[in-house]
Amino acid sequence: MQIILGIIFHFIGGFASGSFYIPFKKVKGWHWENYWLIGGLFSWLIVPPVAAWLTIPGFTEIISGTGFSTLCFTFFFGLLWGIGGLTYGLGVRYLGVALGSSIILGLCMVFGSLIPALYYDYSPVAGKDTFSMMTGSGWGLTVLTGLLICVAGIIICGRAGMMKEKQLAGAVTDPHGLKIKTEYKFGLGMLVSIISGVLSACFNFGLEAGQSMAAIANDAWKAANPGQGEFLFRNNVIYVVLLWGGLTTNFIWCMILNARNKTFGDYTDKKTPLFNNYLFAALAGTTWFLQFFFYGMGESKLGNGPSSWILHMAFIILVANMWGLVLKEWKGVSRKTITTITIGIITIILSVLLVGRGNNLHEKSKQEKTITYVSGNKKI
Repeated sequence: MQIILGIIFHFIGGFASGSFYIPFKKVKGWHWENYWLIGGLFSWLIVPPVAAWLTIPGFTEIISGTGFSTLCFTFFFGLLWGIGGLTYGLGVRYLGVALGSSIILGLCMVFGSLIPALYYDYSPVAGKDTFSMMTGSGWGLTVLTGLLICVAGIIICGRAGMMKEKQLAGAVTDPHGLKIKTEYKFGLGMLVSIISGVLSACFNFGLEAGQSMAAIANDAWKAANPGQGEFLFRNNVIYVVLLWGGLTTNFIWCMILNARNKTFGDYTDKKTPLFNNYLFAALAGTTWFLQFFFYGMGESKLGNGPSSWILHMAFIILVANMWGLVLKEWKGVSRKTITTITIGIITIILSVLLVGRGNNLHEKSKQEKTITYVSGNKKI
């Protein structure tokens, strides 16, 4: 049941991430940098401490009592993650939406899920799964197989996207709804996409760096609620610091664009529906944050290992592609293209099932170790 709940929480988080841009489509008369920044202020600055305040008593004391190096590393990974998100646009510009997105998301999934496990092989931490543990166990190999299948699903979806771009032969948009003018530069595009994919995975690294804060919140909650499992909202204290890094990167870039494009006036332009613009931008930003709110809940059930990150990314990709079909973004393409994107979606769903199966096997193995102990030389 815990595994099922974890998958459900990750799905809700993936749904929030795959859907957050829809309210932005209701913003009228503003440039991208304006509504992105207003939404970001809610995503990275306003909603995270509100969520922490509602769920973690004394979260400010936890942050103030955390070592300077931990805070710096958590913030720094948030900063790198922000750069990864911003370079995403360059990747799709030089490779096309489909190919660029596939490479970036694939790398983000692989690096985000495997690098922490490899790190814990060299610097073991109690309760953390290492890469060697995964390769040496049935549950770990099942999860890794799910990862490979999900990457295959991304590649298939990318192939469908390339077919769509050729067939529609019009202005294409990236997953953020921005019109993209492709300037194919394969070498430069690959370099930028690799940088974006690796840096985008830094969000998961930031979560790992800030785990000491989550552990304090978790221990306090378990002491007050004995026998009720792990604290669902323990990661909320990490997000406050981690998202400061994302805010810093995006705020600086949006200010640069405001100055370059002379769009500071959008924020007060009465010719636009200001109330609705602020409302929908705030709604988009809040929805975006909810992905990690529910990610933390899913992680509390599955553990902040490769499985949680794989499921998170898989559901984002799945939901984003499903929205594309619902909103008829694939209207006018050939039957072969529709078949290809359908196969890609089914492949990603299969990967989710495999990762869930791997977590189930992992949970069973932990339970078996719990009920088995050694008395002298005899197992009881």
